[in-house]
Amino acid sequence: GLGEHHRPDYAVSAPAVALAAAAARTKRIRLTSAVTVLSSDDPVRVYQEFATLDLISGGRAEIMAGRGSFIESFPLFGYDLNDYDELFAEKLDLLLAIRAEPQVTWKGRHRAPLNKQGVFPRALQQPLPVWIASGGTPQSAARAGALGLPLAIAIIGGEPARFAPLAELYREAGRRAGVAPDNLKVGVNGHGFLADTAEAAVNAFFGPYAEVMSRIGRERGWPPLSRAQFDQGRGPRGHLMVGTPDEAIAKILAQHEVFRHDRYLMQMAVGAQPQDAILRSIELLGAVVAPKVRAELAKRKVLA
Repeated sequence: GLGEHHRPDYAVSAPAVALAAAAARTKRIRLTSAVTVLSSDDPVRVYQEFATLDLISGGRAEIMAGRGSFIESFPLFGYDLNDYDELFAEKLDLLLAIRAEPQVTWKGRHRAPLNKQGVFPRALQQPLPVWIASGGTPQSAARAGALGLPLAIAIIGGEPARFAPLAELYREAGRRAGVAPDNLKVGVNGHGFLADTAEAAVNAFFGPYAEVMSRIGRERGWPPLSRAQFDQGRGPRGHLMVGTPDEAIAKILAQHEVFRHDRYLMQMAVGAQPQDAILRSIELLGAVVAPKVRAELAKRKVLA
């Protein structure tokens, strides 16, 4: 997954473009934004870009839509932050209308109306997957459940168990809306880094990660990230998946007891970690962690 950012310390402002490059070099992986800042974008263009990506990739594209934890895109594209919530609700409504039908009639406050206008190309997947991302907002979780959309919970600090009520709120909202339980999918997104030893993982990850988190913290009035805070995050109840494959497997399975989630997305490149270390981390996640987690969860399902 690739995030959308409009600032000098992040490389990608147009996830669909970068993901199209990844599509040309891969065959199986899913290709998702993480996230698309839907509130400050045009849903027509978002759908067109990701439908094109879906066609290029043979049906592997996904949109992860969020309101945006960074606010640079709002003034950049001429939107008022006072309309933060309304913008997201309205634009999500339009995106889902476009996803449902090729010809759209729609009217809102923050975009010109559409009157039986076609939006093309159409995605290969029907429907094109749209996830709602939440950094801890109950409103987002409830909205996703009521709409029957999958929910991605972003955990970038604190104890993951504190976010469990979001998953329950999501499922309850879906139940009240009459959504089948099997259609209510939960994902957990978090920071992590893997190596053959815990020491190697920490040495590669901590410095760049601390620099990024401390810089963002200064902008938001937070103290710098300390090594003690980092070590606490790496602990058994912490949010960081930094260590060996066995440590990551144990934490992912422990989180599954809490969230009963369907997908875990590990964000590795938080800062400028060495490329060879990132490639090894990706290899360990795909070749060691993912197969063992899937096998263990399948075994638990059989025994349940």
